[in-house]
Amino acid sequence: MKEILLLLLSFFLSFNTFAQPSKTVSQEKMNELYQEIKTPYKYGLVLTPADNSLKMDCPTVFRKGKKWYMTYLTFGGRGYETWLAQSNDLLNWKMLGRIMSFTDSTEWDGNQKAGYLALQDINWEGSYKLRKYNGDYWMSYFGGKSAGYEAGNLSIGIAHTSQNPSKVHEWKRLKSPVLASDDKNVGWWENRKLFKSTVIEDKERLTGHQFVMYYNANGDSAVNNKKTRWFERIGMAVSDNMTTWQRPTSEPIVHHPVGITGDPIIQKIGDIYVMFYFGAFWKDRKGAFNRFAASYNLTDWTDWNGDNLVESSENYDNLYAHKSYVVKHKGVVYHFYCAVNKGDQRGIAVATSKDLGKSNKDFVK
Repeated sequence: MKEILLLLLSFFLSFNTFAQPSKTVSQEKMNELYQEIKTPYKYGLVLTPADNSLKMDCPTVFRKGKKWYMTYLTFGGRGYETWLAQSNDLLNWKMLGRIMSFTDSTEWDGNQKAGYLALQDINWEGSYKLRKYNGDYWMSYFGGKSAGYEAGNLSIGIAHTSQNPSKVHEWKRLKSPVLASDDKNVGWWENRKLFKSTVIEDKERLTGHQFVMYYNANGDSAVNNKKTRWFERIGMAVSDNMTTWQRPTSEPIVHHPVGITGDPIIQKIGDIYVMFYFGAFWKDRKGAFNRFAASYNLTDWTDWNGDNLVESSENYDNLYAHKSYVVKHKGVVYHFYCAVNKGDQRGIAVATSKDLGKSNKDFVK
């Protein structure tokens, strides 16, 4: 009888261990992921502003029918607006128009609307389609009422639409932000400004909730016992209805001792979730660059400790090469990113896993 009980206990423990996702990803698996996602060939700029007064930022790529679409941000002095572009081949893009525009500056988000599409098919080399929830497509964004570059209080809002997301139209916005730096339960690391967010569906309920948001923010930090307020770190929030969000932890989930860790986006490769993000102003690395972390359970993330995925190397990105959006299509990985040169010109570039030749586009002279 004792032997049977021990056998049953052993089976239960082995089953329970199997059922619980590991909290860390092995170095061997991280190396495999790097080989799969690396993009050593820079194709070049695919979207550039019409004049030097406008800057482009933060691409998000999705598919609708046989065409590809990209939302991106523009900044011309007043604040961020969100635009839409279209492509047949992921390389040649046509600007279509605004989908989140400036509104009355008395509104909480009147001068800042930086949007990021939500609930996409995140399976690697999958459909990359946007999925509906309650009959609508969804978008998270950071907004603010102050004019200027990321000026004033910035909070995270939610927008939605029942219309075709590949058509230019203004998305409806909730009246109030869903996460703010002055919330009662705000973390020490996010008590000033909240920035980019990405929302995915947690189909397996690994977090215990239907939807997960990853976002970066800045707050109070200390270096050599002196307070500094420009560090950024990545945290998470959860929801079961897309409109009410809560923070499951007061601590960031991906961060580094100094500088920026920000702009997370998620892809799922096999049974591993990969978070592409950018780093900047670290002690051991110059400029701004794109990297990744990986997780089995959406909460515990193993950071990559090898080479950057994308970094400055060309005239058009010789200041910063950062802010990822990555897809794989027909065997080719496309790593879109924000390219900034030393003249502070800012556009959207792409690097690829295979040599597709070079783009002839350049910034406006």
